[in-house]
Amino acid sequence: MRVELQQELDQLEATLQEEGDLVLRALRGALNALRERDGELADEVIAFDDEVDTRALEIERQVESVLARQTPVAGDLRLVLAILHVNLHLERMADLCVNIAKMAKVGRAIGPNVDVVVEGFEEMGSRAEEMTRIALESFRLRDLTLAESLVALDELIDRSNRRAVGELARLEGDAALREWALLMIVVSRCLERIGDNAVDIGEQTAYLVSGDFREFEDASHPS
Repeated sequence: MRVELQQELDQLEATLQEEGDLVLRALRGALNALRERDGELADEVIAFDDEVDTRALEIERQVESVLARQTPVAGDLRLVLAILHVNLHLERMADLCVNIAKMAKVGRAIGPNVDVVVEGFEEMGSRAEEMTRIALESFRLRDLTLAESLVALDELIDRSNRRAVGELARLEGDAALREWALLMIVVSRCLERIGDNAVDIGEQTAYLVSGDFREFEDASHPS
């Protein structure tokens, strides 16, 4: 029974990592659509969300099966609960990528663009990708130090978000430019939220390692 449970837990973790890879793919696609002003690519990112949702549902069903048949306790139960939480955060991150793609598509139709702002989003997006990879790796390795490193990276994204919003708010022009600026503020917020979700995954690593849940100190919980 124990061997069977371990095999199922290993499969759950493998599926979770696969979901993480899909999220990273969606994020890169959304950023490319924004940078290239590519409406077709934006549509692909939006449609691709179905694959993430399918993987997330698969994990939920696997968890339900494990709980019903194996009745895990102690550390195994903690792992199952952590997987459920990480699965939720990954699904949210994919939804945020969809939002970025939608804003890229609408923004492209409006017309104006400001290179310095879009370049800033590329930097934020690369950092969000890095945080997502670190979060997933920390979970896989049960590496608390790696998980806690996400806090400093999150602060960098938060600063970039504040800077981007400030630049967008200062833009002057016609109604189309103002509408574009509002769309880009949504993009900036989505990238910042992806970073927040990566931190949340890191917190699940800490939960696995210590058995106690605690929130990392970040911009939303200032000292």
